[in-house]
Amino acid sequence: MTNFTTIEASVRAKAGKGAARATRRDGLVPAVIYGAKQEASLIALDPRVVMRELVKSGWRSRLYEINDGGAPVRALMREVQLHPVSDRPIHVDFQRLAPGEHIKVAVQVVFTGEETSVGIKRGGVLNVVRHTIEVSVDPDHIPANFSIDLSELDINDNVRWSDIKDTSNAVPVILDRDFVIATVAAPTIVAEPEPAAAAAAPAAAPAKGTKAPSKPAAAKPAAKK
Repeated sequence: MTNFTTIEASVRAKAGKGAARATRRDGLVPAVIYGAKQEASLIALDPRVVMRELVKSGWRSRLYEINDGGAPVRALMREVQLHPVSDRPIHVDFQRLAPGEHIKVAVQVVFTGEETSVGIKRGGVLNVVRHTIEVSVDPDHIPANFSIDLSELDINDNVRWSDIKDTSNAVPVILDRDFVIATVAAPTIVAEPEPAAAAAAPAAAPAKGTKAPSKPAAAKPAAKK
């Protein structure tokens, strides 16, 4: 059974920038729910609830059930606008979910077995190519995450989409190749700097009993005629 996170909301009567500013003055975050071929619903949220969801990983693929006093609405949190100075949420966009209608969503990748990985134990380095994978999926079958076991991977091994065991009913957006998700790269070897070239040896002293070569005599100036 698909799990939904419940969010309590209140209904906003008016749209527009002025109404949104009034909502913020009341200490709430204006939000909108769109999609599923229905009119957009205007709601307001407690900013603490929004921040609570943002600090959790994978909030873009988390399923929400929004309770605004009427029939609960199932939706995905698509975009959160933050204040440029305070980083507090100032607007939230939700996409309404319709049963049977596939949507595109980014699902988080979770890695396990890193501490027992053959390649990592040998000094290899985990290189994550994709932290999330965008898939097309029915709202009732959105996976919480894609789990990848690294324990059997050696150096230069990689994990591709086809290696994921449980993809449920998810279809990757990339269909033209079996794309790489992560690799175990060989350790980087830093070359030792070569020692500086030895200084040239000083000229050998003359052997005992031999005279050093005399300097050539300076030429005498020519006599004046």
